[in-house]
Amino acid sequence: MRGLVHHIDLTVADKERSRPFYDAMLGFLGYRRSADDERGSDWDRDGEPFHSIGIVEARGDGAARIHDRYSPGLHHLAWAAESREDVDALHDLLRGIGATILDAPADYPRYGPTYYAVFFADPDGLKLEYVFGATSA
Repeated sequence: MRGLVHHIDLTVADKERSRPFYDAMLGFLGYRRSADDERGSDWDRDGEPFHSIGIVEARGDGAARIHDRYSPGLHHLAWAAESREDVDALHDLLRGIGATILDAPADYPRYGPTYYAVFFADPDGLKLEYVFGATSA
């Protein structure tokens, strides 16, 4: 378990706007909302090892700034899928909730011989990915 990500918090402009998106998307991935407070929310996965994803509402001078994945900070976050059909199923869910699809499910051989992924954005434009397949070594 050494080195596995324990939790990650993502900063959002409006926690009320972002909660429904993350409820749907993270719910599909097996996370359940475990906490809400004045700062944001957390979604945890059942079982071991523990893993949690949270959203925290932006504040301070940068709160109104839009996300730029090419500035210092997080570029994108990717989750592993169980199959190509799993990637397609999340894509269908995302379309159903009106999420921004950056790149529909497709093969990406430049990342690996079996790499199949959908790229999408959260309500603040944070790039997210759901991927099945191996990456190149």
